[in-house]
Amino acid sequence: MSYSPESVQTLLHSSDYGDRLQGINQLRQLDPALAFTMIQPLVIDTNARVRYAAVSQLDPLGKQDLDKALDLLQERLLYDSEADVKAAAADAIGGLKLVAAYDHLETLYYQTSDWLIQLSIIATLGELGEPRGFDLLLHALNSDNTLVKTAAVSALGELGDTRAISSLVPLVGDEDWQVRYRLAQSMGRLGGEQARAILAQLSQDPVEQVAREAKDNL
Repeated sequence: MSYSPESVQTLLHSSDYGDRLQGINQLRQLDPALAFTMIQPLVIDTNARVRYAAVSQLDPLGKQDLDKALDLLQERLLYDSEADVKAAAADAIGGLKLVAAYDHLETLYYQTSDWLIQLSIIATLGELGEPRGFDLLLHALNSDNTLVKTAAVSALGELGDTRAISSLVPLVGDEDWQVRYRLAQSMGRLGGEQARAILAQLSQDPVEQVAREAKDNL
């Protein structure tokens, strides 16, 4: 089935939020430059589900105008009333590698107690590869939320700063095997003698997935 800009626009202007959601999905079938223009009003829609869907599509549509995408995403990140929309904005910032948003991401991480927002921010820092995120990622290693901690382990590996190794060493004995699995991946990325020693330990892990990942990274 083919979709025309006119038919999609009709859906996007509908008073029924279900139609607007359908229109957002159909934007994928249009020229990205046109779709980016059409989606922008939906980013501030009155319905949270519509805003979430629109914000989620700014990666990759935001590549059409990164400065505009940065403005749209930062506004949702800071001021949206819904946690999942804020989290989606953080995810899109990472996907588009909008390093200019780093200060806002850091501020929001420390201001919010919402684990979903914190998780998205930490995962985004790994994608951004921004060196300023190092201390924040170390802080996240101590999160009470296992998902946030796991994301921090992965992000430190993606950041590639070998100073992280000494902070990651204690996680060899973490009770959550998924943390140890991510640790094996990160040690493979970070490299060096100390990382290899950690991988050697993890290669004897009682959980097969962890041991296999460690061996693959040795």
